[in-house]
Amino acid sequence: MLHTVRSAAIVAFHDACLARADWPSDEAAARALLPTGPLADAWGWVLVNHKFNCSLWNEEDLARRTQAADAEIAANKRNIDRFNQARNDAMERIDDALLRATADWPRAAEARLSSETAGAMIDRMSILSLKIHHMGLQTIRTDVDEAHRETTRGKQAQLRLQREDLASCYDRLLDEVAAGSGRFKIYRQFKMYNDPTMNPVLVAERQGRPGAAGG
Repeated sequence: MLHTVRSAAIVAFHDACLARADWPSDEAAARALLPTGPLADAWGWVLVNHKFNCSLWNEEDLARRTQAADAEIAANKRNIDRFNQARNDAMERIDDALLRATADWPRAAEARLSSETAGAMIDRMSILSLKIHHMGLQTIRTDVDEAHRETTRGKQAQLRLQREDLASCYDRLLDEVAAGSGRFKIYRQFKMYNDPTMNPVLVAERQGRPGAAGG
């Protein structure tokens, strides 16, 4: 079953989305690229995770404008916070789906525990795909000199190597889970600053008190 979520398929999907001019705005079109089968739910969350990583990337660029109104930058920052939460939520949903699918598989008592989950690795592959894509755009710019293009070609090659190394580690984890010699657990993010019942500044706002210092 886990062969349907091997790194080669994940990377190909990430890259195919980035090659589309309508991505990430047209999620429905990207869904047509998704594999079908027993882990279709996991794949659906792979898409959502990648979508919000891409949306986050675009918003981070906008947030660094120096000639935009303060209100626009504030809106960008709020979008960044929202997209980052959605990206993390999707990462956890990937792990939920994979762990449910493999819950009854035999596992050795001494099975190695991976401190990084499959979902976290998929998230990192998504980010590396973004870096590779955008570094590639730098290599074909016509408003810069050849030295810039050469430098970015070298950086893109390094990023590709990093993604290959990560993909290999991810596939090894899948192999270990399938063999019963490895395992992973969900590590919840519990982002307190997004929780209006825990963020002391938001609590103070809701109670009509002066804002408290965050912790």
